[in-house]
Amino acid sequence: MKKKLVALTLTAAMVAGVMTGCGNKAVQEDTTAVGTDGDTTEAGVQVNADAVQNLIDSTKDTVKLTVWASEEDQDFTQGVIKDFTAAYPDVKFDITLGAESESTCKDTVLADVEAAADVYTFAHDQVNELVNAGALQEVVSAYTYDVVSANVDTSIDAASVNGKLYAYPMTADNGYFMFYDSSVISDPSTLEAMIADAEKAGKKIAIQFNNGWYLYSFFKAAGLDATLNDDGKTNSCTWNQAGGTDVCQAIIDAVKTGVVVNMDDGTTVTGIQDGTVCAAINGIWNAQVASDAWGENYAAAKLPTMKIGGKDCQLSSYSGFKLVGVNPHSKNVGWSMLLAEYLTSEKVQTARFEARNLGPSNKNAASSPAVQEDKAIAALAAQAPYSTPQVIGGNYWSPAETLGQILASGNPDGEDLQKILDTAVEGITAPVSE
Repeated sequence: MKKKLVALTLTAAMVAGVMTGCGNKAVQEDTTAVGTDGDTTEAGVQVNADAVQNLIDSTKDTVKLTVWASEEDQDFTQGVIKDFTAAYPDVKFDITLGAESESTCKDTVLADVEAAADVYTFAHDQVNELVNAGALQEVVSAYTYDVVSANVDTSIDAASVNGKLYAYPMTADNGYFMFYDSSVISDPSTLEAMIADAEKAGKKIAIQFNNGWYLYSFFKAAGLDATLNDDGKTNSCTWNQAGGTDVCQAIIDAVKTGVVVNMDDGTTVTGIQDGTVCAAINGIWNAQVASDAWGENYAAAKLPTMKIGGKDCQLSSYSGFKLVGVNPHSKNVGWSMLLAEYLTSEKVQTARFEARNLGPSNKNAASSPAVQEDKAIAALAAQAPYSTPQVIGGNYWSPAETLGQILASGNPDGEDLQKILDTAVEGITAPVSE
């Protein structure tokens, strides 16, 4: 995907901070290409060495911007904005910070795109709808660093639509991995070895099969997928193709051991705290619980392999990212893009980890000693090559939950596995009612 990003020059209108989107004909016709003295990176995003100075020189009035960040990120973001404005003492800024949850940002933006913030933070699974509504400025150029090469590939995929980058990756910590009690589990690389260790100790391994967030992991490991179609509404799913029944049987066999148990978050936490659970496929939100319970024996790793159809298959995962977007209706698009770059830069991502323990998407920040010493974040980084940004339509969740529940219960009615899969896929790929 990175190869598809095409190098484009900054226009004078963007550098002046007045470029607008969605068919402003007067502005579109009043654009003149600036010099292309900057270097073009391997990823194809041009970094123009003179763009920042040109932006400063062409700014005569106060730069008024509105920024939306989550309630939890208010204090940190306010400090970052203060540092940003201090870096440009010749420019007068009036930047207003508002609180908006990343999970609901899309709904607020789409209610009135033109009135929405100039710069806003949102969860990556909202990117398609925001792009379709003309609410995100395409990242065609860079001021200070190449956004694409600076961040992990999966975060760039998550911020892109049809090979075009529309947002700036900010975090890469909403995923799952395996955390375990190292006094019980000696080898976390294969699920079979983990089951053997846990069985000897009389302990359980928690995996929530009746949740599409986790169930995806097993089908993707066998090369089968579930994705959102280009219409942004319906899904495609290959789970009922060759190998799908092998996945189902592998899950049923794992549960039959009595060691692998279907547990939701609450039950997993209770099991860790009362000592019955020695390992869990889960996320950073429960890592501290495990760390508190297991103390120096707390460990974390990428997901293990699992035998599916007689082959050792690496378990995959869904991943989630927080992104920063720029509103193309902003009266100061140039400054908005420069601020978005700064909010998601290596320096700020490192500081955000130190202040809020949020995992960086920036490669250099993620490889820093402080981040690598965090067992959960390091495990997420190890899992990243086997993860896929979660972009799926609403019809996915209920059929996936039903399928996972049947398999986690050991297929109690003895139904034909192919028939079970066909029914699940039919529901996942069903048309969306308008």
